[in-house]
Amino acid sequence: MDIQGFAGIPQAYGVSGAARNKPGAAAGAAEASSSGTQVSFSDRARALASSDSAIAARLESIKAKPAVQRSSEEVAFVQANDGQLAGILAKDPQTRTADNISQVQQAGGFVNTMAKLSADEKRLYDDLVAQGDSEAVRAMNLVALSRTGTGEATLPAGQRFDPGKTAITADNVRQLFSQMFVSGDGRDAKSFDALAKVLDATAS
Repeated sequence: MDIQGFAGIPQAYGVSGAARNKPGAAAGAAEASSSGTQVSFSDRARALASSDSAIAARLESIKAKPAVQRSSEEVAFVQANDGQLAGILAKDPQTRTADNISQVQQAGGFVNTMAKLSADEKRLYDDLVAQGDSEAVRAMNLVALSRTGTGEATLPAGQRFDPGKTAITADNVRQLFSQMFVSGDGRDAKSFDALAKVLDATAS
């Protein structure tokens, strides 16, 4: 809002010349001047708020798309404007909690594997992260990944089970979940063994 000056104010409000010379006149002018400053600040605040709203709206729109449907410009926009995501990505990957992983997956348009873990399982995940047990954490990620499918899984030996309805216990990790992932270098077996040992200790 552009304030053109105060010359027309007395006439507009029917204030006589005598009234303008009264002690309160200076205070009135100062108040009007202050009002003009407030309008200027208010305009700036509204402009900033409008800009923030536009950015938030675009972030929401981009995040609604899966990763494969995003342009490189949209990927760059999310990385540049999502402060929460930037904070998580700045952390050591080994220290990211279940919620951190979930936020990164959602922001990136990937399958949210952490959503497949229960509240208790997420607490276990975070405890493993806090303990620095990267192998057991890796196994938890594989368990979460196994639950992104639908229905039952068939293991190499022919046994069938539903990962989404199977609790994460030491026995189930060794006999079921670990049989879904068999890497040639033995890394998957090592990770599941680490998780099973933690669960054994917890149960005892």
